[in-house]
Amino acid sequence: MKEQDIFKWPITIYYEDTDVGGVVYHANYLKFFERARTELLRYVGLSQQQLFADNMSFVVRSMNIDFIRGAKLDDQLVVNTTIQNVRRASIEFNQELINDDNVVFCRAIVKIACINPTIMKPIALPVQLKPEIH
Repeated sequence: MKEQDIFKWPITIYYEDTDVGGVVYHANYLKFFERARTELLRYVGLSQQQLFADNMSFVVRSMNIDFIRGAKLDDQLVVNTTIQNVRRASIEFNQELINDDNVVFCRAIVKIACINPTIMKPIALPVQLKPEIH
């Protein structure tokens, strides 16, 4: 996957995603973004179960999130995920939750570290996550 590529993952807002006011509960945006990153891994051929069996795991190092507008029950949205920055053992994603009119509901910059979960130390990213060099 190249840095400029956008990975799109559809999200439907269900009753369980909302709070008493009928708006998506703030913590659920993190779940939507996590699911999109997991599906991006599948898209590039990485299984988290296999990675874990190979003593490789991903942890969130930091997240900067901006809640712009509340999504509501039955909204049909898309999480756009792009790779912003790649280092030896970490990757930075830009993610945004949008509707069909490109209205942004939530935006996040997520830094992920690749670690060996047995010793909790950084290790090199899998080659599938390193952008192609042209």
